[in-house]
Amino acid sequence: MSDPVKIQIWSDYVCPFCMLAEGPLEEATKDLGADVEIEWKPFELRPHPQPTLRPEDDYLPGIWQRAVYPMARRLGVGITLPTVSPQPYTRLAFEGCQYAAEQGRGTEYTRRMFRAFFQEDQDLGQPDVLTALAGEIGLDTGEFRAALDDGAYRGAHEDALREAAAHRIRSVPTFLIGDTRIEGVPSTEQLRKAILDAQAGQDVVHGTACSTEGGC
Repeated sequence: MSDPVKIQIWSDYVCPFCMLAEGPLEEATKDLGADVEIEWKPFELRPHPQPTLRPEDDYLPGIWQRAVYPMARRLGVGITLPTVSPQPYTRLAFEGCQYAAEQGRGTEYTRRMFRAFFQEDQDLGQPDVLTALAGEIGLDTGEFRAALDDGAYRGAHEDALREAAAHRIRSVPTFLIGDTRIEGVPSTEQLRKAILDAQAGQDVVHGTACSTEGGC
């Protein structure tokens, strides 16, 4: 039996296109089972102390009307511009993801973060919020909160950011499937082809994404 195809997705919890990429990914992999291995990886669009975006300013409502809402309607995803202002830094949430991944629940955690922010308007910068969400997916809330308070996974998160830098990640979502790189929200067909061609040479495909330069 051949090894599973590894699918790595760099994302940020405050990037709506990252949540919208879930649907095509699920559709492309739904019948593949153990033939694929999916790993969500961190990328901070606006690390501290860089200011985060404010939904009451012009930029966010504009990009949501032009790009996010049309794509969400096309994909059949309920999503709303969060009112949390300014938008939260995601470093602490990503440290929590390192704990979740160690418990085998990294994908569940990532999906819960997306829904908490974009469908429930929860502030992912608050330790109490993160701890409650972790409990909802079956993680030990005492251990989880202690890990956040102690910075137990800070080093692991910083290692992950260095890996993102090594891969020259500048926008999210970015998929790496074998040697195939897809930047932005892919179609199901693009993902399926990338999976089937996972051993081929690198192919960069650009789509709609959040970036450190253009924002989101």
